[in-house]
Amino acid sequence: MNRIPSRHLRMTAACLVSFAVTASLAQAASPPAEIVIPGEKIFPESTTSGPDGSVYFGSIGQKMIFRAKPGAATAESFVAAGTDNLQSVFGVFADAKSNTLYACSGTPAFGPPQPGAPPPTPATLRAFDLKTGAPKGTYAFPSAPSLCNDIAVGPDGSAYATDTLGNQVLRLKKGAKELDVWVAKDSFAPNAALDGISVLGKRVIVNALGAGKLYSVPLEADGKAGKAEEITLDKAVQRPDGMRSFGKSSLLLVDAANGGELSKITLTDNTGKVDTIKTGYSDGPVAVAVVGTTAYVLEGQLSGMRRAPAGGAEAPPPKPFKATAVEVGKP
Repeated sequence: MNRIPSRHLRMTAACLVSFAVTASLAQAASPPAEIVIPGEKIFPESTTSGPDGSVYFGSIGQKMIFRAKPGAATAESFVAAGTDNLQSVFGVFADAKSNTLYACSGTPAFGPPQPGAPPPTPATLRAFDLKTGAPKGTYAFPSAPSLCNDIAVGPDGSAYATDTLGNQVLRLKKGAKELDVWVAKDSFAPNAALDGISVLGKRVIVNALGAGKLYSVPLEADGKAGKAEEITLDKAVQRPDGMRSFGKSSLLLVDAANGGELSKITLTDNTGKVDTIKTGYSDGPVAVAVVGTTAYVLEGQLSGMRRAPAGGAEAPPPKPFKATAVEVGKP
């Protein structure tokens, strides 16, 4: 019987180990096809990604924040219900530079107040430690009624938040203790219902869920807002919701119209080219987050939160809550 030289055995073993390690790393690096948020009545409204690939979700129904660790297909509790009197969570935004997870907290504004219901809890912008979830600050909206909907952070570290009911953009200047009105309601269409917000270079982009519009607001050198101008799009958006910057001149936007769409909008000055990436989000797309070259589109099933009219049929029980992956490439 011929014997295989020991050095060949060692080389073969080393190759096998190397192959196994490479395969394991490739599998670990492969993003999951979907991220499930376990539990009942989660009704997630927003998502954001951290620098390590973690994905965060705000929950309206359970008044908490979930996190899916890098590569995980299931989210876990990150900021528990009741933490620092946290209310329903709408927008969430991870700011790596300040190690802060911003969150919009308040009372859902679906329909008129119910008879005998207590006054709505004032909207607040919350700040948590991005790594631990520990509370870092609470900032009340200066006027009522108000609804903190989504957040973006500028190059100087200031945070900007949309006020859907107040139809305005608020700012938490870096180091400030209070929010101030950065863009007043008269700058936008009446009943625009401001929703998604992103920062692209030296301007803030805001979308209007009610008006089906996008606006550009220049960031002046002194930090003040320039004149808000409508962006002219080559294809109409109807129900724009969650929105994230994508490179230096593009946005990823979800639109609840037409069965739900994810689009890329490439901006040149105040014009935008709309390219539909994927359609078919029938459970109501509310937000998008990007990890590498993968976007996760979150469907909130928010219609299940609305009360049925007297004598009307109740909404069907919600499906499992999840965000679905779609390849978007590099910006």
